[in-house]
Amino acid sequence: MSSIKLYYYPVSGPARIALMAARLVGVPLQIEIVDLMKREQFSEAYLKINPQHCVPTLDDDGFILSESRAIACYLADKYGTDDSIYPKDIKKRAIHPIIFNIETEIKENLRDDFNASLSVLDKYLENNEWVAGEHITIADTTIFASMSGIFAAGWDLSYFPNIQRWLKNCSNLPGYEEIKEGAKIYGDLVKKNLKQ
Repeated sequence: MSSIKLYYYPVSGPARIALMAARLVGVPLQIEIVDLMKREQFSEAYLKINPQHCVPTLDDDGFILSESRAIACYLADKYGTDDSIYPKDIKKRAIHPIIFNIETEIKENLRDDFNASLSVLDKYLENNEWVAGEHITIADTTIFASMSGIFAAGWDLSYFPNIQRWLKNCSNLPGYEEIKEGAKIYGDLVKKNLKQ
């Protein structure tokens, strides 16, 4: 297998999605840190790889891909040993995205919207061990990696017992510790920002 490079920054939620998907699939990666705080995404060398200057970016032997969920799907399709983590059946792999934007002040309507999304996820997890059913899929890694920063910021999950159980299960996923580290940095930045 040729060297697969993932241009990555641990604070980036999308980058954590790509990394966790790769760990789940078991693809060996060469991690290339692109320090967004130092604006390394605008370096001449990086712009040649990704003119959109974002992370993550995957370089699979010259094939460049730069959207986290597309990277996750690509890795699962190309390197997955079976279709359990990314089912071929499109009905089984449908993912309901949960999107939340943090501001310096989390307004009540945003908090309510996000909690409503969490309620849907919690209700679904009532009868399922994982997000897309009985088996772990990239849906779990995508949702966990993208929301891990929010959880690390101290979001109150006391009303969501099924999400709490799911998060405990996620702690056994490949790449969990790497994701947790980046999420903690992100969560600390959010908490600091909200205190101002």
